[in-house]
Amino acid sequence: MASQFIIPTSYGYVLATATLSTVLSFYHSTLTGTYRKKSGVPYPNAYASAEECANSLAKYQFNCAQRAHANFSDWHPSFLVQLLVAGLAFPQWSAGLGVAWCVARLMYARGYVREKQDGGKGRYSGIWWYIPHLGLMGMAGVSAWRMVMG
Repeated sequence: MASQFIIPTSYGYVLATATLSTVLSFYHSTLTGTYRKKSGVPYPNAYASAEECANSLAKYQFNCAQRAHANFSDWHPSFLVQLLVAGLAFPQWSAGLGVAWCVARLMYARGYVREKQDGGKGRYSGIWWYIPHLGLMGMAGVSAWRMVMG
């Protein structure tokens, strides 16, 4: 038995937010590449060693940019799934939470690479990305539940 659902008119906001998150992904790649060039860490090395970072702010910042990018890449797929599914039932709320997630992830990356060697504590300025992420997770669950239950 086939089921049908209607894509809300305001689902465009959800798609725009998904697109924004891919721009943020590109930003992460650019940030990491910029700090790689400054630090002189050659390919294929993923990171500078702890000893190198202790003696070089540029290498420390490269490692931080690389970690921020890796963390973003870890969470981006689940964010997109939750955003797109939640948006079927809650398009405006999903888009709003998605934009908040993107802002927090930008703050996370920018804070991580700041010029202070403090163990990456600058990322805490954007650690609140978990809040919209959890909100989207809950709304995606409700959206899926509604579709399953009819």
